[in-house]
Amino acid sequence: MSRVGKNPVVVPNGVTITLTEEQISAKGKLGELNLALTSDVSVTQEDNQIFVKPKNDSKRARALWGTTRANIANLVTGVSEGFTKKLEITGVGYRAQVQGKNLVLQLGFSHDVEMEIPAGLNVVAEKPTLVAISGADKQLVGQFAANARGWRGPEPYKGKGVRYEGEYILRKEGKKK
Repeated sequence: MSRVGKNPVVVPNGVTITLTEEQISAKGKLGELNLALTSDVSVTQEDNQIFVKPKNDSKRARALWGTTRANIANLVTGVSEGFTKKLEITGVGYRAQVQGKNLVLQLGFSHDVEMEIPAGLNVVAEKPTLVAISGADKQLVGQFAANARGWRGPEPYKGKGVRYEGEYILRKEGKKK
């Protein structure tokens, strides 16, 4: 029995849900998101709650039960509140800025790293060393943050690089004489 899947998704005020056999769409103040549904789970809506149940007792249906419920919850949260990831940049001369539709990172390379900001995301350089990425789609926010972090991840000796806010970096001791 899925512990995640058996809990209903509560739909807040201001969010409208459109449910068909193949997909579910949520519309709120931050936009509209769609999710394709599999044929292994059934999704029903009663009042302001969405219930997800497996159609049969197959392993695939039980596996997708909790996943589908979590994706629907992310849809509803995304269009009502949105998601935010913050990146901290540490290092001498390392900084970030937003220029038009691009995020420009200076990470110690001989060139600046320019990343095009996808539609649906809002990227703000709050300080030269702090970047806030926000949007309605949790997957898109997380993927863009991971791509930015991938250019220069935090290294364990001095801690230089791009890391998530609050991320702990296991530090190593340097060479000994």
